[in-house]
Amino acid sequence: MTTTSAADDTAVSLGFDDIRDRTLRLAPRVRERAQEIEDLRRLPLDLVEDLRECGIFRAAMPAEWGGPELTSMEQISLIEEIGKIDGSVAWCSMIGMDSGIYAGYLSPDIARTVYPRLDMITAGAVLPVGRAHEVDDGFLVEGHWRFGSGCTHADWLVGGCNLFRNGEVVIGPHGGPIWLLVLAPPSAFTIEDNWRVTGLAGTGSCDYLVSGLHVPAGHAFSLFLPVRDAPMYRGNGADAITRKMPGVPLGLARAAIDYVYELAEGRMDYPDQPWKQSRRIRIAVAECEMRLAAARSAVYSSIEAQWKRLVASEPMTRQERAIAALARYHAFRVAREIADTLYDLVGGDSVYRDRTPLDRCVRDMATACQHFAGQHRILELAGQLLLGEEPDIPLL
Repeated sequence: MTTTSAADDTAVSLGFDDIRDRTLRLAPRVRERAQEIEDLRRLPLDLVEDLRECGIFRAAMPAEWGGPELTSMEQISLIEEIGKIDGSVAWCSMIGMDSGIYAGYLSPDIARTVYPRLDMITAGAVLPVGRAHEVDDGFLVEGHWRFGSGCTHADWLVGGCNLFRNGEVVIGPHGGPIWLLVLAPPSAFTIEDNWRVTGLAGTGSCDYLVSGLHVPAGHAFSLFLPVRDAPMYRGNGADAITRKMPGVPLGLARAAIDYVYELAEGRMDYPDQPWKQSRRIRIAVAECEMRLAAARSAVYSSIEAQWKRLVASEPMTRQERAIAALARYHAFRVAREIADTLYDLVGGDSVYRDRTPLDRCVRDMATACQHFAGQHRILELAGQLLLGEEPDIPLL
């Protein structure tokens, strides 16, 4: 397979195996730079270009453009592999892959203008905390968004907005405000250098804000009105974005368990018992494997069931939607529990950032669980679905 520059990246066809293999070859260089990533509080730009060359950011790009158009299961699996390498890199990869998803909600001519190359990165927050004021030729946008993961290296930023007309919020047929995403280059926003946090420190998830930004009508879209007809875009577009998220916690948990296996090869319990012969070690790793296997199975089985519905253009039942959301939530929470368990298991050495990766894993998972997909609010929304009602927030 030949390597091409970003300018002619459509000349190379990459599938799931190609992207995964390229990413695995990059893994040693990523691990060597783990502390640098944390210290910078964002991904180094040369590493971002390495990730582009791997094809990670094109994962969801449409097949008719020459993109891989990976299934949701393949997207999760790819992010899971990256999660085993580095949490911040996995998170930014997961966010950057949204370019291909957004492409399905833009008109075809606008989409190709916005994404002239396959390996382009879109970042930003989708929840409608901004305002898009309707004008004759588009929108005037104001907003202050938090958690703009990847905004420090993105080609485009999105911001979720409620639609306003003549100073009043526009209510849609569903009874709530009309929710739009606006798309603009990062240079159009003020990015605040405020990402000093517990975990996922290298994601550059800064606040970004704007006032009076003119956005052309074609650069605003709804995640509930796809333009392109393909399985990925059927149903709830917000769900299409969150489906791949469990790959991050699943990968982080896998890496933490594998590290303890490596440690067990030569570690001794006081006074002279090998770890491999220790009852507490055996029970701990077995419980972690059990939890991870169950969480992983729930994620993939629920997504596979959902994908079959999408391929057949069939609506998911409320129960199926709830189970998929709960599986994602459970993956986040179980990965956090595994990280905490192994941190305690290793003991005093865990507190040293230069001795074990467990400190970073614990911090990464603590922060990841503050994302909406891993918050307890998911239980309430899923419960609404299970009881036959639509959730207050249309994310599931």
